[in-house]
Amino acid sequence: MTGILYLVPTPIGNLEDITLRALRILKSAALIACEDTRTSRVLLNHYEIDTPLTSYHEHNKLVKLDAILDVLDTGDVALISDAGTPGLSDPGFELVRAAIERGYPVVPLPGASAVITALVGSGLPTDSFVYLGFLPRKHLPEYFAALKNERRTMICYESPHRLTDALDAIVDGIGPDRPVVVARELSKKFEEFVRGTAAEVREHMRQQPPRGEITLLIAGAPAEALHWDADQVRAAFRARLDAGESRSSAAKQVAAESGWKKGDIYALDV
Repeated sequence: MTGILYLVPTPIGNLEDITLRALRILKSAALIACEDTRTSRVLLNHYEIDTPLTSYHEHNKLVKLDAILDVLDTGDVALISDAGTPGLSDPGFELVRAAIERGYPVVPLPGASAVITALVGSGLPTDSFVYLGFLPRKHLPEYFAALKNERRTMICYESPHRLTDALDAIVDGIGPDRPVVVARELSKKFEEFVRGTAAEVREHMRQQPPRGEITLLIAGAPAEALHWDADQVRAAFRARLDAGESRSSAAKQVAAESGWKKGDIYALDV
């Protein structure tokens, strides 16, 4: 009988933040694949779970992949990360893809996620957002300058010692007045949300250097700041059409960048 690959979210800080279903699957699985066995044993020992563990992380994923898939021939495998939902910014997605390609069922469980927890507590718009993952280590001002016109709330992870550099880059690339939120140590004893403009939050972090796990959120560009004039819109629309995009797709993309309505762009004579 073919096993199932379960994607099991684990707490992002508070050990109570795990579902009954997750605990049941962790206890019954033939194997638990995790990033760091030492980290995962803290959780498993807390709930008296003695299921066999194997490490599966960025540096051994090619070596371990086939062995984990072999277990699925006869039993279930639970994939967990050090914290939160597996498959986000970790090698889990490669295991998921391989399992799907070989015909094994993949069942994701709902549960803890630092991205969603930070978003709903931030006070920034939640109706549309984009997850940026971990920030690049170089050329941050240019990276954020390219996102200046992004209208969705942006969410990323950053380490405490690089946070002020990231805030410097937001000030330089997006602007000092753009609202940002630093969510720190979510679900833990010293949980904190620091809200303000990029310049204000940067000054706060300079005065009180942060510690712990950091989730950084940046407000999207206000619609009024995106409003291009007719010549800019027409030029951008024409460039996309000349590149081979359909009229509908080009109008949609230019609308997202310019603040114009898609229908008005679609109707332009270019």
